Amino acid sequence: MRLEVDHLGKTYGATRALDGLSLRVESSRVLVLIGPSGGGKSTFLRVLGGLELPDAGQVRVNTHELAGASPPELQAYRRRNGFLFQQFNLFPHLTARQNITLPLEKVHGHDPAVASTMGEAALVRFGLIDHADKLPAQLSGGQQQRVGIARAIAVAPEVLFLDEPTSALDPEMTAEVLELIQELAEAGQDIILSTHEMGFARAVADQVAFVAAGKIEEAGAPAEIFGAPRSEQVRRFLSRVMRY
Repeated sequence: MRLEVDHLGKTYGATRALDGLSLRVESSRVLVLIGPSGGGKSTFLRVLGGLELPDAGQVRVNTHELAGASPPELQAYRRRNGFLFQQFNLFPHLTARQNITLPLEKVHGHDPAVASTMGEAALVRFGLIDHADKLPAQLSGGQQQRVGIARAIAVAPEVLFLDEPTSALDPEMTAEVLELIQELAEAGQDIILSTHEMGFARAVADQVAFVAAGKIEEAGAPAEIFGAPRSEQVRRFLSRVMRY
């Protein structure tokens, strides 16, 4: 996975979410975004996923130019990727199976029989086959998040975008979901994710970017960011969040 981001800007009213953010990643399997809440991680992730258009700057993900892309180009790009955000965003009136197969039919245009086969494979892969016909309310938080990941992975995405995927989970469920994400990374899935789980970020990432005040304060390999950060702001942040 390759990223080229130059002077990215994004505002919401009077709030400047991204303020001249620039980042170059020549080759990465897992890019992890860390930093304080409200620093711009989620907005940056949504721009990289083609869900938000920047107000200024350039952004390229692999061979895809996103700034200035037409609506059909952005739609095609989104269909190539998988997304999972802080809330589970499952359809409450559909079973786990239906939550996976419906997008395969309606968004990706697969025949119902093909969608069913793909959905079954995703349920088996993520240990959900025994829960396939349960509604989201009948599943634990960890199981719901696994359904969300299964839905995102069912289409074999070019890049999987994850925005704080464990923020709504208790510690046991957090560990369950993080192990699943690590398995996906080890299987070769390209991933860009934001997280407050520093131990996980250090273990699974091959590149880490610290986002604060709408900019990249520092970026590099996990050993550099966590072991010898150059920025005083990064040092202060890590000293607080890794104290306990």
